[in-house]
Amino acid sequence: QVQLVESGGGLVQAGGFPRLSCVAFRSIVRRHDMGWYRQAPGKQRELVASITSGGYTKLADSVKGRFTISRDNDKNTVYLQMNSLPPEDTAVYYCNAGNYRGRSYYPSNNWGQGTQVTVST
Repeated sequence: QVQLVESGGGLVQAGGFPRLSCVAFRSIVRRHDMGWYRQAPGKQRELVASITSGGYTKLADSVKGRFTISRDNDKNTVYLQMNSLPPEDTAVYYCNAGNYRGRSYYPSNNWGQGTQVTVST
């Protein structure tokens, strides 16, 4: 059953600033910690940003200062604002509903379908 639906990807010029959205059902965003992952060809899926149910955020070093993760509980939506994109940011971006254990984010099997972000050169 699809519970997370992503949008906002596409072809983006280098230096662009797209915003990805993940809309969830059954109040998933409100009840869960959320994460954004990405997977490029030939690479493992990696966590790029996460946000707790209380609003605390963490960013991977590779995107710190360029990406912002946020949530809107009224809209049951989590966002990833991307800025200053280099070609290395090209990947499929996935939304995940997981949880923090200790100070680390752990994904569940509840994934979005993914949205392709392609940065032109």
